[in-house]
Amino acid sequence: MADALYERYMTAAAEHRQHASTCKSCSPTKRCADGRRLYEAFAKHQDDYNKHLAAKRR
Repeated sequence: MADALYERYMTAAAEHRQHASTCKSCSPTKRCADGRRLYEAFAKHQDDYNKHLAAKRR
């Protein structure tokens, strides 16, 4: 499961970075609709992965 979580996290991060590098509307503080969707997916996967790591440490 951890491998799948990590893969989704890294895929979402790469998709967000790719979009941010080419989108003229996105900035670190303001995102277009696609940029916002990609960033939110990245943040969700990052949170899920970090929660998994925290649970493993207990």
